[in-house]
Amino acid sequence: MALNTKIEWTDRTWNPVTGCTKLSTGCANCYAETMARRLRAMGVEKYSNGFVPTIHEDVLNEPEKWKQPHTVFVCSMADLFHDSVPFDFIDKVMVTIRKTERHRYQILTKRANRMAEYFSRSGVPGNVWLGVTVEASSEKARIDSLRGLKAPIHFLSCEPLVESLGAIDLTGIDWVIVGGESGVKARPMKPEWVRSIQQQAYEQGVAFFFKQWGTWGSDGVKRNKKVNGKVLDGRIVQMMPQLAMR
Repeated sequence: MALNTKIEWTDRTWNPVTGCTKLSTGCANCYAETMARRLRAMGVEKYSNGFVPTIHEDVLNEPEKWKQPHTVFVCSMADLFHDSVPFDFIDKVMVTIRKTERHRYQILTKRANRMAEYFSRSGVPGNVWLGVTVEASSEKARIDSLRGLKAPIHFLSCEPLVESLGAIDLTGIDWVIVGGESGVKARPMKPEWVRSIQQQAYEQGVAFFFKQWGTWGSDGVKRNKKVNGKVLDGRIVQMMPQLAMR
């Protein structure tokens, strides 16, 4: 399957919206903001507004051109449920999703309440996985908004994980992704935080996917994220949600 992204848990990205604004602690060193500024400097027209939230009507039909089935991360460079994105535009995104049942769409947001509000108006398409970012213990309330929605798969992205999450109720959750922060200003992620989430996922029958250590290695040394890699306690653990024992 052809890839157009380096994100290991998906194989395509689709950005009918670009840009966002900071909301919580995980946003401090946003990779998408850095990339958007770089693309703007390179003269890429789509990013002429930099990281200001921008709607792109011209790419709404892009997934219809992909003949082979793909796993598609929606708005990797934005938050689809940002306050500046009107519900009538999100309706258009859902029209495309429903028209392309061959694809599996992953929608991830930090604005869990607005996502819940939107889907209270209309059902979640059957080919959509819904997720929320939980990078710190203060954001665990997002999980409650997520599990109240009827979707085939519910997932959490604990990336960048910036502190211990403590005890997590994973009732109704199918998949947990964990990863450390990357970049010059990256914050360290402690191995015990990762192991705690991993253990709770296993105990509650949830698939666990460890993406990367990031700029800080498991040994607490700062170096290139590729060197630090994704080995957790001697092995690569990258389960997909259909493998969860639910």
